This record gives sequence, C-alpha cells and structure tokens, in this order.
Amino acid sequence: MNNFKKDEKQLINKGYIIKKVEKKSSLEYINKFFKKNILKNSYTNRNKIQKFTFNNLHRYIEIKDLNRVRLNLIQSMNKDNNFRKHFFILAKETLHNMVGNELAMQNNINLSIQFPDDVSSLLPLHADTWSGDSPFESVLWLPLVDCYKTKSMFILGQEKYPKFIKAFKNKKIKSVSHLYKTLKKDLKFININYGNFLLFNQSLPHGNVVNKTKETRISINCRFKGLFTPYARKKLGSFFSPLTVMPASQIGLNYKFPGE
Repeated sequence: MNNFKKDEKQLINKGYIIKKVEKKSSLEYINKFFKKNILKNSYTNRNKIQKFTFNNLHRYIEIKDLNRVRLNLIQSMNKDNNFRKHFFILAKETLHNMVGNELAMQNNINLSIQFPDDVSSLLPLHADTWSGDSPFESVLWLPLVDCYKTKSMFILGQEKYPKFIKAFKNKKIKSVSHLYKTLKKDLKFININYGNFLLFNQSLPHGNVVNKTKETRISINCRFKGLFTPYARKKLGSFFSPLTVMPASQIGLNYKFPGE
C-alpha cells in the first residue's frame, strides 16, 4: 500500500494522521519566529530568559503574564505573511492529497501555550462543527515540543464515534462535562514529537485537559478546506481566504457572459 492510500485510509478510519514535516526549513522559520518574539514580548529579565527553551518556558514567564504574551504572539504571527506561507508549505503535499489542491485557509492561525497545572488555557471537549465550522474542514496541528499524555490534545477516534452518536440520540448527555465523563476512557491523547504534524477531522470531539506534566506545551493550528466545498457559518472572506486556485478555476471565476 503506497503512502497516499495509507494516509487516506487512516484519516477516514481513525480520523487523523501524523506525518513528518515536509520542509524542515519552514519548521525552522516557525521555530525561530517564536524564539525571537517570545524574547521580544516577555517582561522577564532579558539575561534570564535568554536561557529558555519551549519546554521550560513556564520557568521564565509568570502565569499572570501568559495571556498577554500569547496575544502578542498571535498578533505577530498573523501579521507575518511568510509565517502563513511556511505553515502551509510544511504540510503542502499532505494537504493537497487529503483535502484538495484548491484550498481555502483560515485567516488567522491559532496558538496554544499550556504551562504545567495551568487551568487558564483549557479547551473543553468539543467538535468544531458544533460552533459554525463545516464538516469539510480539516485541522493542521503543529507542536513545537514533543507532546504526550496531558501535555498533548485528545481526540475521540472515528472508530469510537458511533458510541458518542448513540449516547447523544438516547439523550443521555446533559452537559459538556457529562459528555467528557461518558467518553473519557475512549479519548486518545495524541503522542507526537517535534518535527511532525497532525492532520485531523475536526468533526470528531477533541480538546485538552490540565497539563499534568512538568513541561510547557506550545502548538499552533489552522483549518484548511477545499475552496469550493460547502461552507457553514464561517465563510470565505470573513473566516477563510483562497490559498491555491487552479488556472481553469480562475478563468471560470472571472468569466462573464457577453453583454454583461
């Protein structure tokens, strides 16, 4: 079985795939970008923070300053057109094979920073389709550190999804916390090392919990979808922008009947 068929089967049957980044120089650009901007946006003594790594960032930034640092980083990376380009390039072939060669990309890339025992950075169990996203979207998730156990995100694999549907139809689910307790033993924490990316079906329930490891987790993610596949509440223009458009599509989009 070739790699394309293997990835296709896994994405459909499991709901996610993990692969090595396709261009190391793009990963290096992103890595250097964050190191430079963390130094720039930190209140911490400059001589002290020079020694930081992504894994031990919690030793150099106080929890009260984390949200400010995070917001500044999000603003900086989404102003940088090269950042956006490199994020796409590091998974370009996989995105073309799994999502399509005519793509729309989310306007803003998301950032997650989770310090050990930090309760302010939680993303409860959810599926993006519950809040206005199209089931035709996929999420590209890139860790900047090795992620495992509670330092990572969790997902309900496709093979367990029927259990969720059955519970929902039986009206047994009273709240998100109740849903989490119902599915807890079936949720899988993603084990993924730096240098790899995760592409997953965002229609599947996923999220994170309090990071009980002794290391910081930093990851970025962004939604991609086929440019001409159906949109839900999050539309082209306001939430997505065209990323790759084939020449024939450009011709068709620009066509006008004679006399118009």
